[in-house]
Amino acid sequence: MTSFLTTGGIRGSKNSIGRFQPRSFNFGISRWAFKITGGFSDMKIGEDIDLTFRLWENNFHTQFIEDAFVYHKRRTTLKQFFRQTFLFGNTRPLLNRKYPDTAKITYWFPTLFIMFFVASPVCLFFGFNLPAGLFVIYFVALFLDSLLKNKNISVAAISIVTTLIQFTGYGLGFLKGLFGAN
Repeated sequence: MTSFLTTGGIRGSKNSIGRFQPRSFNFGISRWAFKITGGFSDMKIGEDIDLTFRLWENNFHTQFIEDAFVYHKRRTTLKQFFRQTFLFGNTRPLLNRKYPDTAKITYWFPTLFIMFFVASPVCLFFGFNLPAGLFVIYFVALFLDSLLKNKNISVAAISIVTTLIQFTGYGLGFLKGLFGAN
């Protein structure tokens, strides 16, 4: 989730002074800012993003602190990871409607990725190899990036699987949030 080749950097970076989007499992907030914004909303998913946007509306700044260490529990199964990313994707259209100025084209990328990924075998069947070739290049780049960062071939291989799960979950959730009943 942190690779630039997946969704890493979508929330900002250490250079995003004042506009980094923290998540509730890894941020601190002053009592004053919490009081002014009313704290977390009653949203079950996206409550941290909602709070961040209200902080910005009230002229508070958020930032990434590179040297801070945060420990939190990751999802323990790929099924739980899929469900988590599905719920994130499902919530994004609601946040986009609530805060239209924060909507970005990048929120569509996982949905478009999955659509093209599913279409690429059809293209192969009709002799159009480019889409499949681009996916091969992408997955090789993802594998190499993970291998260089983690120095572990198993982690590099699972990075491909988790990216597919992340994009599928988020992309399908995003479509449900756009067109389905919430």
